[in-house]
Amino acid sequence: MAARPKLHYPNGRGRMESVRWLLAAAGVEFDEEFLETKEQLHKLQDGNHLLFQQVPMVEIDGMKLVQTRSILHYIADKYHLFGKDLKERTLIDMYVEGTLDLLELIIMHPFLKPDDQQKEMVSMAQKAKIRYFPVFEKILRDHGQSFLVGNQLSLADVILLQTILALEEKIPNILSAFPFLQEYSVKISNIPTIKRFLEPGSKKKPPPDEIYIVKVSFGLHSTLPSLPLSLLRDNLNLHQEFDAFTTRISNIPTIRKSRQPGSQRKPPLDGHFVTLVRNIL
Repeated sequence: MAARPKLHYPNGRGRMESVRWLLAAAGVEFDEEFLETKEQLHKLQDGNHLLFQQVPMVEIDGMKLVQTRSILHYIADKYHLFGKDLKERTLIDMYVEGTLDLLELIIMHPFLKPDDQQKEMVSMAQKAKIRYFPVFEKILRDHGQSFLVGNQLSLADVILLQTILALEEKIPNILSAFPFLQEYSVKISNIPTIKRFLEPGSKKKPPPDEIYIVKVSFGLHSTLPSLPLSLLRDNLNLHQEFDAFTTRISNIPTIRKSRQPGSQRKPPLDGHFVTLVRNIL
C-alpha cells in the first residue's frame, strides 16, 4: 500500500491550504508535519529536501515536491482533476492562475500593517467584483453546467471555492451580485468529499490568528526566501558547471537564433515602456 502524502508546513493556511483542499476534494488521506521551529526548517534544508530552500513541501510517490503550483498540478493530474485533454487542462490552468492571483491577496492580508489592512480590503473587494468574479459568473451562465470545465470537478473548482469562502469570511456579502456563483458555491460545497473537509474536526485550517502571524513573520519566515543565484553558485561550488550549462542551453539552435539581433526578443525595460504599461493598466 502506497504511503499517504505528507505535508511539511507551519500549522496554518498559507500556500499549503490549497494543497489540503485539493487532496481532500480527491478523497485522499494525508499526514502533516508542522514546522514549529527554525531548527525543523534547517533540518529539511540541510538534508536537501527543499529544492529551493522553501516550503510548502509535499512527500508523495517517493518524491519531495516543492512550488505550490507544481504540487497542485501533480495532485490534480494524479487524481483526475485536471481535465481530459489539452484544451481542458489549459482552461483549468487559466482559471486557476487567475483565481490564485486573488487568493494570494487574501493570504497576505493578515500580514499587512494594521493601517494598510482596511485599504487593501477595499482593493480586494473591488478586484473580486470587477475583475475576477464576473469572469466565472459568465462562464457558469453561458454553459449552464455545474462545474467550470468539462462538467466535472476539477482543480479550478476547488481553488475557486476555496477563494470564495476565504473572501466571504472577510466580506460576507461578496457574492450578492453574482447569482450563478452563489448557486455554484453551494453545489460544490456539498460534494461529499468537500463537505467533509468543511466540517469541524477536519484538517482545514482556521483563519490565521495573531499568534500564527507573529510566529511566521518573525520566526520561520525570515529563513524562507530562496537563495540568491550568486550565493547558490558559491555554496554549491558549481559555478563552472553552471556556466557550462548556460553555454550549452544558449547554443541550442532555436535559442541561439532568438538571442541574435533582429529577433523578437525584447530589450530590457526602459522608462518609455514602464510609462506605457502604467498608462494602460
